[in-house]
Amino acid sequence: MTTFRAHTRRYLLIILLLAVAAVAIKKVYFTPPDGPHFLTGTVHRADIEDTVLASGTLQGIDEVSVGSQASGQVKSLYVQLGQRVKKGQLVAVIDSLTQENSLRADQAALENVLAQKRSKQATLHQAELTFAREQTLLAQDAAARADYESAEATLASTRADIAALDAQIREAQVTVDNAKVDLNHTRITSPIDGTVVAIVTKQGQTVNATQSTPTIVKVAQLDTVLIKAEISEADVTRVKPGLEAYFTILGEPDHRYDTRLSAIEPGPEAMSEDSFSSSSSSTSSTSSSSSSSSSSSTAIYYNGLLMVPNPDGKFRISMTAQVNIVLAKARAALIVPASALGPRAGDGRYAVQVVGADGRTVHARQIRIGINNHVNAQILDGLQEGERVVIRQAAATASTESTHPGPPPGGM
Repeated sequence: MTTFRAHTRRYLLIILLLAVAAVAIKKVYFTPPDGPHFLTGTVHRADIEDTVLASGTLQGIDEVSVGSQASGQVKSLYVQLGQRVKKGQLVAVIDSLTQENSLRADQAALENVLAQKRSKQATLHQAELTFAREQTLLAQDAAARADYESAEATLASTRADIAALDAQIREAQVTVDNAKVDLNHTRITSPIDGTVVAIVTKQGQTVNATQSTPTIVKVAQLDTVLIKAEISEADVTRVKPGLEAYFTILGEPDHRYDTRLSAIEPGPEAMSEDSFSSSSSSTSSTSSSSSSSSSSSTAIYYNGLLMVPNPDGKFRISMTAQVNIVLAKARAALIVPASALGPRAGDGRYAVQVVGADGRTVHARQIRIGINNHVNAQILDGLQEGERVVIRQAAATASTESTHPGPPPGGM
């Protein structure tokens, strides 16, 4: 009896194992694979724009370094940092004692020459009288001709002396005028309306204007600021003055300020005479190769200029601006992810894979697009709102057949 029960349990265990094996084999070899898996995007409406990105800095529309052409100690400083000034307003005064003394000396020299001329004019009057008398006596044969010729020579010499003194007077007058200008240079005035943005020289400091003009203060016109945005050489051919633009600043990254591109500088900011000479001529093959290597590895940028009103003074010099120059835009347009676009046909249309209503099948369709900013593309024709397109297909079940080529030998 015990032996019978043992055989029965053994048969039941074998039957159970065969049943489990049959289920596993059927699932692996005879269950159809799942349908294809897709990463899709939905055609929907949204605003789209194609822009050129550029980074720039803010500057005053007019910035002037107010310097001194006179040497000496800054005796008085009449402005403070951030103060608004008018054109011609007194900014600082340089100690003018040296310039005043020079002016007095030059005026004295001028007066000396004028006195010499007055003396020579008296001599001229006497020479004219002597010459007239000798001329009369000679006509009456009452004087020697030698006396007449002597009087004539004295008159001509005196007139030449006066002409020389006139030249000296003009020279002395120029010297006096220059001395007056030098004296005026000790009074520093603002050349423009603006705001004092920097005080370089402090009161009591001594400046030397012999070799270069020292800067006293810097004044900038900040009612309108200028953005110099660096546009790469790859993008500069796509932009032109007058295009819409907007920018953000680091302090307000979510606030957009609208403006327009006013101008594009014709040459790169890094342009210099040295760089042109090194690229146009070379002294050896080594210098030529290094120059070409340098030019090929250096990024070239051109400054785009944007004018921005600044009535409340929010924008400050040297702020960083992230600028977007708008090449094209559309509002509430049908858009699709740009990664869904397939090859472009000869007629300009693009192929896309559209997911069917069953969510498993796809079919190819030709569409026409407008704006393409490489993130999204504007649909002009070929797709409807709400349709789904294939962005990427997950290759999951296509390899199942190669992994399991068929049922096991002998079948079931």
